[in-house]
Amino acid sequence: MTREETVLTYLRSHDIPFTVYNHPEGKTIEEAKRWWRDDGSVHCKNIFMRNHKGNQHYLISFHCDHDLDIHDLEARLKARLQSQGKPSCGKLSFASAERMEKYLGLEPGSVSPFGLINDTENHVLFFIDETLRNAGTLSFHPNDCRGTVVIRREDFERYLTIVGNTYEYMTLY
Repeated sequence: MTREETVLTYLRSHDIPFTVYNHPEGKTIEEAKRWWRDDGSVHCKNIFMRNHKGNQHYLISFHCDHDLDIHDLEARLKARLQSQGKPSCGKLSFASAERMEKYLGLEPGSVSPFGLINDTENHVLFFIDETLRNAGTLSFHPNDCRGTVVIRREDFERYLTIVGNTYEYMTLY
């Protein structure tokens, strides 16, 4: 089964409604924008990070038209984690392709919250920008940068509850 088929099968098996369309490869936001439909959804950028020790990983989703300052993200994440009594993230860096494959079953250019399906130990912590809480629908790769899944935010949150990873909304910029 392809990575995309795995995602679509998972969503269908949990009665989570979505639409999907395929397009040429779009490994970067700039490339993908050429193929995205004007469907009213918020297209999301996703990054996969690791802490300085390499023993904790973070998936972060935010509006595709924004950029994140990594130092600012470190400070915000550190404050959030410490307020919850969790270990600080320390210095953040982008996770390697090997770590991405190990924890999310993905390759660079296809990072998506749907990779959490492959994180059977729920190791990855997922943070979503607070602005996405107001979106009616969201768009993500179906673990393959040649497709787009459009999903209502409420259904996406239900997916996150089912998949079992820790997730929370927070102000990222």
